[in-house]
Amino acid sequence: MKREQFVKVVEDELDSLPQEFRTRIRNVAVLVEDIPPNQPTPQPGQLRQLLLGIFHGVPTTKKSIFDLPTGPDHIVLYQKNIEAVCSSEAEVRE
Repeated sequence: MKREQFVKVVEDELDSLPQEFRTRIRNVAVLVEDIPPNQPTPQPGQLRQLLLGIFHGVPTTKKSIFDLPTGPDHIVLYQKNIEAVCSSEAEVRE
């Protein structure tokens, strides 16, 4: 899948979330990258454990008005890893 198509799928799925969840993530950026920067190359016969995405930030349940700002919260989705475990666009959406 081309990056533009993948980003469109992500945007569509975020837009389809119930309002309750969309309001909770309105200040969270969602980024797309190919793979995690430190992902090791799998060895033959070795089971692959792929990181599909990661949240960088402070969970809302742990935030305090007394905390120093640490930058914007964001989620990084790893497109190539997601595609490696999905066999269709419907699975990518899921």
